[in-house]
Amino acid sequence: MTDVAPETLLPSERMRQQAADGDVTQIHRGQAYADEGDRFETDGATFEVVAVDERTLGDLTDADARAEGASDLDGYRELLARAHDEFEWDDDAPVVRHRFERVDG
Repeated sequence: MTDVAPETLLPSERMRQQAADGDVTQIHRGQAYADEGDRFETDGATFEVVAVDERTLGDLTDADARAEGASDLDGYRELLARAHDEFEWDDDAPVVRHRFERVDG
């Protein structure tokens, strides 16, 4: 188990706050930024990474999008397009899902 800086896993303050509020429980990134069992703290709350899975963008569902703070998959696509210059959705693009749970009450 390693402590991970919260901004390494959750790059925006908005996402860190949503995690602390319980609204974000996972994030997909282009590569693995943590391993199962790693922990991070944000806004006084401690979280443990419970799963790290390789997937593709085409695997993502509305439930995945909601777990990342978007209303649905279309909203998630729009969020990615705003966050990343020259982003194009490719169903075959590999991503890594990091799921985490709050461990301190």
